[in-house]
Amino acid sequence: MDKLQKPIYRLPNSKGYYGEFGGMYVPEILIPALEELSDAFEKYRKDDKFLTELEYYQTEYNCRPTPITFADRLTEFYGKAKIYLKREDLNHTGAHKINNALGQILLAKKLKKERIIAETGAGQHGVAVATVCAKFNLQCEVYMGEVDYERQLPNVLRMQMLGAKVHKVTSGTKTLKDATNEAIRDWVTNVNNTHYIIGSVVGPHPYPLIVREFQSIIGKETKKQILRAENRMPNYIVACVGGGSNAIGIFYPFINTNVQLIGIEAAGKGVDTPYHCSSLNYGRVGIFQGMKTYLLQDENGQVIEPYSISAGLDYPGVGPEHSHLKEIQRVKYFSVTDQEALNAAYLLSKTEGILPALESAHALAYLQYLMPQTLKNEIVVVNLSGRGDKDLQTYIKNFQGEK
Repeated sequence: MDKLQKPIYRLPNSKGYYGEFGGMYVPEILIPALEELSDAFEKYRKDDKFLTELEYYQTEYNCRPTPITFADRLTEFYGKAKIYLKREDLNHTGAHKINNALGQILLAKKLKKERIIAETGAGQHGVAVATVCAKFNLQCEVYMGEVDYERQLPNVLRMQMLGAKVHKVTSGTKTLKDATNEAIRDWVTNVNNTHYIIGSVVGPHPYPLIVREFQSIIGKETKKQILRAENRMPNYIVACVGGGSNAIGIFYPFINTNVQLIGIEAAGKGVDTPYHCSSLNYGRVGIFQGMKTYLLQDENGQVIEPYSISAGLDYPGVGPEHSHLKEIQRVKYFSVTDQEALNAAYLLSKTEGILPALESAHALAYLQYLMPQTLKNEIVVVNLSGRGDKDLQTYIKNFQGEK
């Protein structure tokens, strides 16, 4: 009798669920727009002309494929497995966010939308959306929490130079959650002529699917590149997780393999304090911003204010596919603190001459726990989701001198 084969992972289902997570929890007015978007995506993801156009812009405008870099000095520092970095920091605009922005702007043009809105935390998604709107001559408005607006001012200025109107959100925690709420309110009001480019694998169906598919270019390239470099698959892939787009982008093409996948959340000032955003490890299942997923909530089901030194991880929930991957134990999720992320950023800068985004530094920080468990003949790939120019003020403020 033939050996039973492990089921191939194919999600979401037709209702937009990853196991029990996902769905489309939105006001009735948005259902037609979401269905229109879903139908367009299903059509154009199989359309050779659309895919050729997207490939052209990913290559000639976004500078893909991004390389994988063997971090020889960082490898020497730990003295264990080989460490490779997937260099999403080398994308146009400096992060992985533009992979999805390019795909969605082409969809928006097919849908004949005249206006684009977006939310942003660290500013990288906002910059990516402002960039593609400038390139394709569409009106752009970006919502950004006041706290993030101040700590990511260079990205605010970049968006404004690119022609975008940046709305400073002063409600709630004044961070990504509240920026998203305001963007949704705008979309409800202007749904007929406006496309909302969500930047992560969050929100109502079909957004988690669309963003995953456009970001999976990261993992597809990584698989080809590591086979070319090492003639075998990596043993581990590590990525930071806020909403979770860079992580799902590199994880997804490896889900049906034996590669160990590790997602790193922000522990902030410590998970034993109220100041963290480790929703997968310390949250509970709930409904939030159009989806069913893991959330940071109090005993009454009210969303708890998240905290992270990194604006891009400062979100109280996570993409529904990550919640499912946690439940089925396909991906292991851990968290690291602000200080551990800062230390990892300084270490990479000093050993490899690469200044990472604070988000990416969380993935790098987990190496201090992972590397002692590895063997010298093993391979670790870390997704370097963005570069650290936007975080210079934070790095300078926290730098304690020679490390």
